[in-house]
Amino acid sequence: MAEKSLPERRVKRGGGRRAAVMVDVAKLAGVSYQTVSRVLHDSPHVRRDTRERVLDAIRQLDYRPSSVAQALVTGRSRTLGVVSFDTTLYGPASTLLGIEEAAHDAGYGVSISSLKSFSRAPVLEAVQRLRDQGADGIVVIAPQRSAVDALRHVTSDVPVVAVEGGPDDSVPVVAVDQLGGAVSATRHLLDLGHKTVWHIAGPTDWLEADQRIDGWRSALQAAGAEIPPLLRGDWSARSGYELAPQLTRTPGVTAVFVANDQMALGLLRFLHESGRETPRDISVVGFDDIPEAAYFTPPLTTVRQDFSELGRRCLHVLLGQIESGQRSWSRVVVETELVVRKSTAVPRRR
Repeated sequence: MAEKSLPERRVKRGGGRRAAVMVDVAKLAGVSYQTVSRVLHDSPHVRRDTRERVLDAIRQLDYRPSSVAQALVTGRSRTLGVVSFDTTLYGPASTLLGIEEAAHDAGYGVSISSLKSFSRAPVLEAVQRLRDQGADGIVVIAPQRSAVDALRHVTSDVPVVAVEGGPDDSVPVVAVDQLGGAVSATRHLLDLGHKTVWHIAGPTDWLEADQRIDGWRSALQAAGAEIPPLLRGDWSARSGYELAPQLTRTPGVTAVFVANDQMALGLLRFLHESGRETPRDISVVGFDDIPEAAYFTPPLTTVRQDFSELGRRCLHVLLGQIESGQRSWSRVVVETELVVRKSTAVPRRR
């Protein structure tokens, strides 16, 4: 015998329709509200005909589960907290976007706490504030060395992942292979025939800057090439422009690896203004592959970071902690890709 459909019912108050609640669904389906909850959470302990009656009632009433109600039932808010560095820099901003996209794909909302300082007190306060708001787990975008000490003091009962940097042994870390990316950039220039490669680095206290320096040095050492003096910028195009005269005044400079695309943009501008051709006179490689890099003059050879994959790996590690209830240390590395364009070439014979 075919099962009869439920009589259509609308929930009204004072002549206007109100949003249905779980009790309304239970009454229309002729079951308990606990059974409705089991159906919503896809429990296998519900008979097929009962499940169909509940789903039919949900459709008729246009019932949408309250996130608050679901949190009371499951003990989870399906919200993740993100502690982020208050910046418009491409790397941290793109990391945040990658995490938000991955969280959305996994059915989680994101609550963000942006900090101007990554010292211990502000970080711990932000973590606690997000936990008080019901966040199931916390992601800390920690590109600066000052965040390392703060993360070591996050209590072990908090599911947490450090992204981009972080301590080596206290919390799980998901990071881009900054060292490997710098090695590939430097080796690319050496393979073209440049005798050595100069480097404009990022600022001190940035873990990424240090890792890119290490990759640059290790590639030069492996090739037996001379290691030139290090130049320090601040990630801005202005700093790349202001450091450029030190390179053009130095005889024999034919190749420069720049720690980010913005500083590389400043360098390219100065080289053009001073009558130096890129790559005929000086080859330039950047890092990040910002959307504008392909439209620089010339189009910039650079190291691409996969921020979408970074977000997915981060969510995988964090949700594993939430499900298990345990913090297990791990370090996940996301590979980079060298994107070769027209800012690099074999050195000109002099």
